[in-house]
Amino acid sequence: MNEALVSLIAANIAFVGTHFVMSHPLRAPLVKALGAGGFQIAYVAVSFATLAWVYFAFLASPPADLPGSGTIGWIAATIITWPAMVLLAGSFIGNPALPTPMAEAQARAEPARVFKVTRHPMMWGIGLWALSHMALFWSTRTMVTALAMGILALVGARLQDTKKEALMGDAWAAWESRTSYWPRWGVLLRVGAVPLIAGTALWLAGSWLHLWRAGIPAGVWRWIG
Repeated sequence: MNEALVSLIAANIAFVGTHFVMSHPLRAPLVKALGAGGFQIAYVAVSFATLAWVYFAFLASPPADLPGSGTIGWIAATIITWPAMVLLAGSFIGNPALPTPMAEAQARAEPARVFKVTRHPMMWGIGLWALSHMALFWSTRTMVTALAMGILALVGARLQDTKKEALMGDAWAAWESRTSYWPRWGVLLRVGAVPLIAGTALWLAGSWLHLWRAGIPAGVWRWIG
């Protein structure tokens, strides 16, 4: 196997693995040893270091060594990316999973906007984004990295439920009882104007920038650009 790909696989394992262990089994002992502030510094430092490793190993790996899935793959990727961006854009409004002073009150409130679809819109946004790249079957480096990010997001969402149950108790239990881990796609178009408009704008802008960053036209720009 290509040496750069071996490094990329190791980098992705390190990035995902350190996120999981520092967020879950090692979180409490690290906070006790380092303090809350020290833990946050260590978490960010490890995250950026392993992400930088992923980035440089990705650049060093072969860029287009798979046959690709052709037009069908691009259509699938374009379609999958739209709900991903709607969920991601909406996840920053009223999200009790984010560490804010309002988290407990938000968890006790009636689910609104993208939380009618899933209680993990950010994670599903990232997971669907990863799936859209895997659907292209463009390169081994993309398959490896997208798979890692998908696992981080969707397995991480499940682990987040366990962590929040311990941290927030009844508030998170109430939130879980009114929301779903699995997306309820039937209500996607009823999440409100802000997530739909912001997500669509993000979808169009992100796929447009893809040409300038990756040199490949993506999304609807493949056909109307």
